[in-house]
Amino acid sequence: ALLRMLHVTRKAERFRRRRWTVHFPNDIIFQDIVRRGDLDQIGRFMRARKVRVDTLFHSGMAALHEAVLSGNLEVVKLLIKYGADVHQRDEDGWTPLHMACSDGYPEIARYLLSMGASTEAENESGEKPADLIDPDCKDLAKLFETGCV
Repeated sequence: ALLRMLHVTRKAERFRRRRWTVHFPNDIIFQDIVRRGDLDQIGRFMRARKVRVDTLFHSGMAALHEAVLSGNLEVVKLLIKYGADVHQRDEDGWTPLHMACSDGYPEIARYLLSMGASTEAENESGEKPADLIDPDCKDLAKLFETGCV
């Protein structure tokens, strides 16, 4: 019994000394990089083809949706440069334009429209991007009123 106890103790000691590292899948890392707005890292990931730009994350959104929600126009532009689809829908049928309108990002909405985003796309609730604009967000409301779209 004493010999067995010594063996277990030695094994436990080796276990405690072992260094542990956690490895996350590339899509999880990429999602975090997009949320943080790290343009250099986004570029590295895309050039190395470590992720597909249209992959839906566990959040139900793709990288472009995440970039829009972070309010970072430069990340939005970079992702589109690397092939992100301005029409891609999340798990609830929202396009990036729906999100820009809902969250009050007129500059991003304007850019998405210039890249061909549809004003007529409906989410699963039947809402178009303009339906989600807060009336107090004058810049967005004006963008959709003036026939710019």
